[in-house]
Amino acid sequence: MKLWERLLVAPGRRVHLAEWDPEDTLGQGKDAATEDALAQAIARLDELQYVMYADHRHALLVVLQGMDAAGKDGTIRHVMGGLNAQGCRVTAFKRPSAEEADHDFLWRIHRAVPAKGDIAIFNRSQYEDVLVARVRKLVPRDVWSARYEQINGFEALLAQNGVTVVKFFLHIDKAEQKRRFEERVKDPTKQWKLAPEDFEDRKYWDDYMAAYEDALGRCSTDAAPWFVIPANKKWFRNLAVSRILVHALERLDLKFPKPSFDVSRLTLV
Repeated sequence: MKLWERLLVAPGRRVHLAEWDPEDTLGQGKDAATEDALAQAIARLDELQYVMYADHRHALLVVLQGMDAAGKDGTIRHVMGGLNAQGCRVTAFKRPSAEEADHDFLWRIHRAVPAKGDIAIFNRSQYEDVLVARVRKLVPRDVWSARYEQINGFEALLAQNGVTVVKFFLHIDKAEQKRRFEERVKDPTKQWKLAPEDFEDRKYWDDYMAAYEDALGRCSTDAAPWFVIPANKKWFRNLAVSRILVHALERLDLKFPKPSFDVSRLTLV
């Protein structure tokens, strides 16, 4: 079984995150061969992005979700840092602005969807509205519970219009989050990442795990699959995400378009 198959949340599967070990590396070790495999995957991503930009029939939407300190920023930096910035945009979804709150919850999401040929990376996403909104009781149950099908319909619409949607849940355990928070507290170059609400959210860990289990189980579809990435080991997180993205793009049968004119007739003077 290939790596992407082992980490895929099969559509219709009921998810119990206790069965997914955040320390798991699927039998792989951190060595020179692994570093080489990561470098090759990142280089291949760069190649595929170039072809997709030229092909101009498809777009790629990458969704990154996870608890605070799960590694969303690190994944963007280490896996997508080599992509051409001309065709790649990162959007971080924070608390909705007043304008955003005056629209339906998917309005701000749809505005950030990539155009054909482009890649968009979501640091948090539409799923905040069935995670934070649910756990912190920002909206009534009947409101957030209806959003799973609304999200599924939205993602199906994107897929039908040439957007490949790939969603990653970066899975760390509570002890690893504590270790990373402590590291940030001690490191002046990382203290800017800290926020009081991050520490407050630790009190709701079990509630967030339950909310994630529902989101993963109810919203992993053929059109927009979820992958659970064991993320305690950053090197494995980067390797898994890069390989899955390469697989997703290679399935698209990307091609360079043929010129609309006879190239042989061009003359340089």
